[in-house]
Amino acid sequence: MYKILHKEKLNDVVELMVVHAPHVARKCEPGQFIILRVGDDGERIPLTIADYDREKETITIIYQIVGYSTKALSLLNEGDEITDFVGPLGEPTKLHASKHVIGVAGGVGSAPLYPQLRALAQMGVEVDVIIGGREAQYVLWADEFRKFCKNVYITTDDGSLGRKGFVTQVLADLIEQGEEIDEVIAIGPVPMMKAVVAVTKPHNIKTSVSLNPIMIDGTGMCGCCRVTVDGKIKFACVDGPDFDGLQVDFDELMARQRMFKEEEHQMDEKANRMCNLMGGVQ
Repeated sequence: MYKILHKEKLNDVVELMVVHAPHVARKCEPGQFIILRVGDDGERIPLTIADYDREKETITIIYQIVGYSTKALSLLNEGDEITDFVGPLGEPTKLHASKHVIGVAGGVGSAPLYPQLRALAQMGVEVDVIIGGREAQYVLWADEFRKFCKNVYITTDDGSLGRKGFVTQVLADLIEQGEEIDEVIAIGPVPMMKAVVAVTKPHNIKTSVSLNPIMIDGTGMCGCCRVTVDGKIKFACVDGPDFDGLQVDFDELMARQRMFKEEEHQMDEKANRMCNLMGGVQ
C-alpha cells in the first residue's frame, strides 16, 4: 500500500497528490508514468509522473477528476493508502543538449512537461514554456516553471489570464519573429498537440508529443494503447509515451479515444451516485 502524504486541490477539477512510493522514486525519469488502482476492484489509472524526490521517496501526481476512477481517487485524503502504484512505466524522455527548447502545455499537460523542461534546464538548455487553459484557474504550475524557464507565456480561452487565445498563436508568433527553436515539446489534449504540430511541421521543427491513449495493463499486452507513428503500429505504454509528433496519426488517435464514450458515461453516473452517498468529493 502507498500512503498519501499530501493532497492539494489546484482548481475545481484538478488535484495534486504526493505519494510515498520508494521503488518508483528511486528509478523514475522524466516522461515516465505510473498506473495506480484504488481498492481491489478499482480500475487502473495511468498518470504521468509530475515530480519525484529520491531522498524523500515520493512521487507527485496531478490528475483531473473526469470519471468513476478519478472520483474514487479524489475521495482519498492525506494518510489514506492507494492499493496499487506500479511504475515507473514507459520510456524516459530522450533529452537532447539543444540550445533552445519550447514546451507547450495544455491543462494538466503541465504536469508531465514540468520534469522534462526542468531536466533540460539543468543540462544548460535555454527553455521557455507556453501554458494554456480555458480560464485562469486551469493554468497550472506557472510559478513552478518560472523557477527555471527564461520566458513563461500564458494564454486563456477567455482572456482571464495572460493572452486571450490559444497556445498555438503564441508559438506561431515566436516562429514568425525568427526565434531559433531546436525542439518543441507539446503535452496536453490531443487536438492541442495536433494543432501544435500543424504550426511546427511547415518549419521542420522537431516536435515531441506525449500520448495518453486508452490504456489498461501498461505492458503492451492488451493492445488498447496502440497508435500509428510513421505508418507503423506503436504502443504508448512501452514504446512511448513520447513520440515524434510530426509522424503521429492524430486523427486515428482521436477516433480511438471516442470508442468507449458510452461506457465512460455509465461509469461516470456510477461515480456521481457514489459521491452523493459519501457526501460529495472532498
